[in-house]
Amino acid sequence: MVAGSKGIGLERDGELIAGVVYEGYNTQNVWMHVGTTPGKKWTMEYLRYCFYYPFVELDCKRVSGYVEASNSAARRFDEHLGFQQEAVLKGAASDGGDVILYVMRREDCRYV
Repeated sequence: MVAGSKGIGLERDGELIAGVVYEGYNTQNVWMHVGTTPGKKWTMEYLRYCFYYPFVELDCKRVSGYVEASNSAARRFDEHLGFQQEAVLKGAASDGGDVILYVMRREDCRYV
């Protein structure tokens, strides 16, 4: 992990099934990066803490993330959580496609 970043994971039966890394905190925003095992469900407790940490402990006003436009599963996941598309970076993806920037604002978060 990058210095100054924080990660939290969800373990089930000795297997890490989800992880979230926060980095780039600047008092207003923090970047959230998510990795998960497909088909494994998160606990509500874990999901709540994933948003409690940035919005309550760090007192951020927003959480940001980015997804390559071609990664439809990750886009669906972010949108299901309540992230909103904020911008598109044309041609910035590793495949030459677009990158979508997502944001969740504290007042829109249903988990805290």
